[in-house]
Amino acid sequence: MGNSLKSAAFLLESYLMDAAGGDANALYELGVAYSTGTHGTDVDLVEAHKWFNLAALNGSELGQMCRAEIAEEMSAREIAEAQRQARAWLAGTGMRRAA
Repeated sequence: MGNSLKSAAFLLESYLMDAAGGDANALYELGVAYSTGTHGTDVDLVEAHKWFNLAALNGSELGQMCRAEIAEEMSAREIAEAQRQARAWLAGTGMRRAA
């Protein structure tokens, strides 16, 4: 079981590195991880919304759809927090929105 957790952590770390470069698929996969509690994460809809939002900003239609789906389960305050975190991620990484 320890090996499985190490693999999940490695995969998550890999997605984070790719996400920092603006990889829409990696951003989407991070959203999936946090919305479903996979890859060693806990379910966290604020975090999931953040990643789906960033994926959508980089052209992911799946990111747009998933962001809308989980937003239905969130309060306005939670959505605002997810958006704040997405802006902070953009500012911290220098990642730009896809053209």
